[in-house]
Amino acid sequence: AVRAAAAGGARVASICTGAFDLARTGLLAGKRATTHWKYAPELARRHPDVEVDASVLFVDEGAVLTSAGVAAGLDLCLHLLRRDHGAAFAAEVARLIVMPPQRDGGQAQFLRHADPPDTDASLQPTLAWLEANLREPLTLGAIARHAGVSERSLSRRFRQEVGSAPMRWLLAARVRRAQQLLETTDLPVEQVARETGFGAANTLRHHFGRIVGTSPHAYRKTFRSRPA
Repeated sequence: AVRAAAAGGARVASICTGAFDLARTGLLAGKRATTHWKYAPELARRHPDVEVDASVLFVDEGAVLTSAGVAAGLDLCLHLLRRDHGAAFAAEVARLIVMPPQRDGGQAQFLRHADPPDTDASLQPTLAWLEANLREPLTLGAIARHAGVSERSLSRRFRQEVGSAPMRWLLAARVRRAQQLLETTDLPVEQVARETGFGAANTLRHHFGRIVGTSPHAYRKTFRSRPA
């Protein structure tokens, strides 16, 4: 039934160990895929024709998608909404289900480590502060000062809590904000660049193209032309 659906043009996705069933259909042959980190070696053993990547939250191969654990299935679902309906729509759904619009990093952040994570503080106030000040020229030192820790401790806590380096998280947050502005406003690209902290339009275009895979102009044309 799954093979027939895929042959008919359906998009097929798996959550957690659902990748095993998807692999049995043959739809993952020659493709990159993921599953829960605990079972990734077994998936690779059973299906050597599948490129198993246990380091990511989900894999998008176009018509076939796979995700890691159950929570990563929500990341995958938001990704599909973002791909089909834009970042603003996906962000609104994320708010409704009380989760981040997009988690950075991969499954490595959930493995057991020799050094236990710091438990006396959370980065959530700093993350909220960053989201509210994306247009400012933020530096690693400024972020560390807001969090009340050293730059080294900040980087460690970012990897523990969000699975990403601080400046990488900030870059992704700025691109997400740019997506929302492109979808919901008529601001010129130059102003969008200023509002999101990129400063110049060419800097926005560079990072936007690398992360989203298209230009700000093409992105706006696509999502502003779709009905709500």
